[in-house]
Formats: sequence, C-alpha cells, structure tokens
Amino acid sequence: MRLNKGIILVLIIVAFACEQAPSLSRKMLNDGWEFKQEHSNDWRNASVPGVVHTDLISHDMIPHPWKGTNENDVQWIENENWLYRTSFTISNSILERNAVDLVFEGLDTYADVRLNGRSILTADNMFRTWRKDVSDLLVEGENTLEIKFISPLKMNAPKLEALGYELPASNETAEMKVSPFTRKSPFQFGWDWGPRLVTSGIWRPVYLEAYDRVRIVDVQVVQKELSEDVAKLEALVELDVEMDGTFEINVMGQEVTRDLRAGMQVVSMPFNIKNPKRWWPAGWGEQNLYDIPVSISFSEDVIDEEVVNIGLREVELVNEADAIGESFYFKINGEPVFARGANYIPQSHFLPSVTTEDYVKLIEDARASGINMIRVWGGGIYENDIFYDLCDKNGILVWQDFMFACTMYPGDSAFVKNVEAEVIDNVKRLRNHPSIIHWNGNNEVDVAWNNWGWQDKYGYSAEDSAKIWNDYLLVFHDKIPALLAKLDSRPYSTTSPLSNWGKPENFNYASMHYWGVWHGGDVFEDFEKNVGRFMSEYGFQSFPGMETISYFADSSQWNLESEVMKHHQKSYVGNGMIAKFSSKYFDEPDGFEDFVLKSQMTQAKAMQMAIDAHRLRKGHCWGTLFWQLNDCWPGPSWSAVDVFGRKKVLYDELSWLYALVALIPTIKDGVLSISLVNDSLEDFEGAMVIEFYDEEGNLQELEKLVVGPKNGITSVYSEQIQAKFKQANLKLVVEDEEVFTRPVNLR
Repeated sequence: MRLNKGIILVLIIVAFACEQAPSLSRKMLNDGWEFKQEHSNDWRNASVPGVVHTDLISHDMIPHPWKGTNENDVQWIENENWLYRTSFTISNSILERNAVDLVFEGLDTYADVRLNGRSILTADNMFRTWRKDVSDLLVEGENTLEIKFISPLKMNAPKLEALGYELPASNETAEMKVSPFTRKSPFQFGWDWGPRLVTSGIWRPVYLEAYDRVRIVDVQVVQKELSEDVAKLEALVELDVEMDGTFEINVMGQEVTRDLRAGMQVVSMPFNIKNPKRWWPAGWGEQNLYDIPVSISFSEDVIDEEVVNIGLREVELVNEADAIGESFYFKINGEPVFARGANYIPQSHFLPSVTTEDYVKLIEDARASGINMIRVWGGGIYENDIFYDLCDKNGILVWQDFMFACTMYPGDSAFVKNVEAEVIDNVKRLRNHPSIIHWNGNNEVDVAWNNWGWQDKYGYSAEDSAKIWNDYLLVFHDKIPALLAKLDSRPYSTTSPLSNWGKPENFNYASMHYWGVWHGGDVFEDFEKNVGRFMSEYGFQSFPGMETISYFADSSQWNLESEVMKHHQKSYVGNGMIAKFSSKYFDEPDGFEDFVLKSQMTQAKAMQMAIDAHRLRKGHCWGTLFWQLNDCWPGPSWSAVDVFGRKKVLYDELSWLYALVALIPTIKDGVLSISLVNDSLEDFEGAMVIEFYDEEGNLQELEKLVVGPKNGITSVYSEQIQAKFKQANLKLVVEDEEVFTRPVNLR
C-alpha cells in the first residue's frame, strides 16, 4: 500500500509532536474519598475539600452544631483521630514524566499521609501548602492515598506537659489549652462570638502535578519605579529545574535564554509598562489591573506558563512620632487615605462550605456600603485567592493579619521553623495582590501580655515571664519582619493595637482597639471623646434577625433566659449588655421580637456615634474599622451581616455613615452643627439641603451652597434648633442629583 503525501505529512507532524516536551499537567484528586473514625470499620463517602464535621452531618451521624445546643453534643469529635482514603488511576504517560508531585493546598491540621502503603508526608500546619515528589511511588493503574488526621489535643498534650507551664489562650475554655501550640485557625477553639468546633480534614484542593525539566514555582512582580510615563518592573521567576538545560523565559513578550542547572533557581526579568494606569481604592479612581503572562520553554516548546494579575500603586504607612504622640495612617499613591471599614472573620466554621457566591456577595456589598478597607483578623485564616481577587477588583484595601491572636506562643525551634514556612507560603501566595497594603503580626498579643494580668493569673515566675516574652519578640519582632524584608515591600506592624485604651493619653498613639464601650461598660457618648489615631477595633453586639433565630431556636426558646439563647451568646456580658443599652437609648421592648429589632437599632446607634466621632476627627484619626463585618455561625454578635448574609440595621446605615462625601451632624445645647467630610480626591461643591420636620410631619426646607476641599473636613452649618422640629433629613445635591442623604433625630 502506498501512502499519499497528505498522510505522510500528518504522520510527520504527529511524530514531531510526540518528541516535543509536554507542558505541566494537573490531575485533581478531589473525588472518590471515604472517611471513618479510627478503630471503626464503617467507611462512608466524604467530600473533598471538606472537614469531618460536614461529612458527619451529611450522613446524619451528628446533629447540626449550629442548632439548639447541639454544639455541646459534638465536642467529642476533636478528641478523635479520623481516616480518609481514596483511589485513583494513573496512566503510563504520567509515570514517564521527570517529576510527579502530590500537592495538598490545605491539610487541617496534624496529618500522616500514605501513598500505596508508604508514609510520604507528615503535616502539622493548616496554613501551609504541602508538596511531595511521588514519582517513585506511583504505579500504572490503581493507586491508593490514605490520610490519618490526629486530634490536636492528643498531639499537643505532651508539648504542654513538657513546657512546664500553661500558655494563656483567652479563646479557650477547655482545661487543656492547646491552641497556642497548634497552627490552625484559633477561632475554631471558641471565641466570644462563636462556638468551639475544632475541625479536621482536607480543607483545600489536592492534586497531582506532572512535569518535565522545569516547573514555575512562583512569580513575584516587583514595582521598582512608578511615574505617569512608565512603570519599571521586575519579574522574579522562581523555577524548579529537574534537568540541566537551556531554557527560554518569556515575560510580557520579552524573552531571555538561560542555561539552568537542576535545583531551585530564580531568574530576574526587568520589563516596563508605558503610560501605566494606577490602581486606586474604591472612590478614588479605577481599579486598573494588568495581566502579566509568564512562560518557560525548552527548544521553543512551552513547558509551563501562568498569568500573574497585578495592580500598580504606591503604599506607605506613616507611623511616626509627632507633636501629640504617634501617627498611624496609610498613603496610597501619595495621598493619605481615611480607612472606612470593618474587621473580617471566616464566613463559616466549616471553611470549604463557603461558596464563590458567598465571597462575591460579601465583597460587592462591602463596596456598595462605602467600605474601602477590610482587616483580615488574626484568629481566622489566610483567605482563599478569590477573596483577594475580589478586593483587587472592587478597590477594597486589605489589612492582613498573620494568624496569631489573643495568646502567647512557644518559641522552640520546631514551632518557629513551622511559622517561618507558613509566612513564606502565604506571603508568596498573596504578595502580587494590590489590595493588600499592610501585614500585621498578631491580634492583641502585646496589649494582652502587658495589660490583661496574665502573669498573676497563671502564676508565672520571673524566669517564665522573661522566656514567654522573649519568645514573643523572637517571632513578631525578629523572624517575621526579617522574612518580609526578603519577600515583600509592604509595611509591617508587629501587633494591633499598638496602644491600649486604658489611659486617655493613649488615644494619641498609633492603632487602637477601644473596648471601653462593651468590656469597660462605657456609655456610647464615650465614643466621642475616646478617638485614637487609627481605630482598628471597636463594636457593640446585636441579635440576628428572627429568620436566622428561627433556624437555631424554636418559638418556645425565644427569650433571653432560655437555654438555647444563653448558649448562642458567647460573650460573658452579652445579653445583659444589649438589654441595658437598648433600654437606655430606646423604649422598653414589647416582647422578644421587638427586643431583637431594638438590639440591632442599639448596635447601629453605637456604631453611628463611633464612626461619626472618628470621621469628625479626621487628621487626628485616619481610620475606623468596626468589629465585625460578618459572622461564622448564627447567634448574637458584633456583626453587620449574619452568617446567612442577612443584613442588620447597622449595615443599612453604612451607606450614609461611610459615604465618600458625607454630612455629619452633632447636637449640643440645642445647636445643630454640620460638618462636610470629603474623603474624595476632588474638591466638592454642591447644595446642602436640610429638611426639618415637626411633630405633625410638616416640612420646612433650607438649602445652602457648600464647598469642601478634597480629602478634608469643613464646618458648613451651625444654628439653634427650633423647638417644634423633631427630625431632619440631610442631603447633598450636585447638578440636581441627590448624592447623599441621612436622617437625623433632633431630640
């Protein structure tokens, strides 16, 4: 048989293609998993990513911990070991690759991993990515993967005993406090707004990566210079080279050839973007983003490639001594920004259950409310990529804590090395996001050690106290900043707050968590006189709406003294504090449902008084981040949005509390004074309209031209209130368009 020329040509092309170096390929391993309790023979289907609690719920093996007092009935789970397994098929084409890595993006937390009966990996940190070359262990056909998750309590009891003293952990009520030793989400051990649900599981994706010769490990885009004409950038391309060779590295269409030896290599690639468009926070301009394509080739065949998304902006933290104390504010592209925002916690105790839609709704709603900054609090997680992608796109600035909160930590070499690996993993993963403008070492550890009386409570000797404090300094003043100096250029603070609210003069110094209202029993009016330089925490609780309450409590339990309602209140002063201030600022409630509504009205009033006070002191104060934006379970808390995404009264008022250009009223001795706060980068000119209403609802209107300098504050009105007027609406109108409105109670 004679082959025609067309067939011959096809065969030549096929033969040539077979000789080409194949690109990196990924095989997801999220399917086919089973789980069981150790020493049980009952294997059941499991979801991956997932956690053991949600797997148990799906099989009706436990009641849902969010309902009633079921949380108490599932505490046994944290004391048990859990086994997960799956099988998967591998073809010979994968086995022929130079390297095949097994990758776990998240194992929660202590895990022994076995592949085809061989131990390959021991994990001990929920926040790290675990990668292992398994080329020599895989077989053609069926392979088995098994994971044993070990109880954090079982793992850390010996560490606690060996240390000789207990480390304080204000989140834990259990007798054995193991969270300081455990690199997993601190809030899972319980907090004053959430339950104790200590999870285990494969909480982020797992997959195989097969590649030849080289793999792109990481790409960091470093901004060297930024002007109106050009952005001078450098791509640092980190490569895992399997075989010596000559490779072509391409960044944004610019290519270089490098002879690379086997091992880890970093190739520097300078490149420019002409006439760059800057990335701006919400309200200040566009969120301009650039896709930076990066590829590596061998003999002109692309082996690996990825696209890095960046934004071009300049960030500075001004934290320095001044005439009254110590400033604390951020500059974005040279302009000081007043941060209007909130603290963020994980959206569920069961982290993999949070959907893409949940992230999109929360971040888009945050922007719509006027929020321009979110603090990712140190008791939760380093969030999924989608969270930061959405903040990039919506212009939400991110203050990123490292995951340490409200306890002291050990300083042994194993713990410190684990922390260092955690910092490297997460900084490298997140550092290209323009939305992230600040790294913060921990939440309230410094202020707790120096003000919460732990030394007396735990009976530490002078030697123990010195050791504990030196361990703290080692991690947060030495190791983390040293790593950041190598990995990233964003500003870093060792802790939040940097100043304690216990003394009036402290409000002149740096970042502040003001908890005089709530923990200190202060009245809401004290918000007006206790204004720090940057208010990174403060708040007041409320109940979620009745639809959410109905989810966890039936109507027979709709009272503050019911077992269920007490159980869902995790603050030691919670329900009493809400009732006290609700009665102070509003009428006595008419039944439970009215109490729930008034609790939200009380919370909104507290936050209105706080936010107004902070914005009126602009220049002294440069940020207001209330506690907290969202919830992780259904119950009373400080949130503006509950765990099901249902908005409270506070959220509804954020649109005028956090308006970019706002009118802020104050009433003193019968005089109504109004200030125009302009957080925008343009001078404001428009009409201020005041609608006064008397007891009968009759309207009297006043209109006045007002102007306000960019990024400033101006007094625009001050007059005695006529006795007949009860309420008013404040409005700003520009070219016949109403751009701001706010109700005011004049009495």
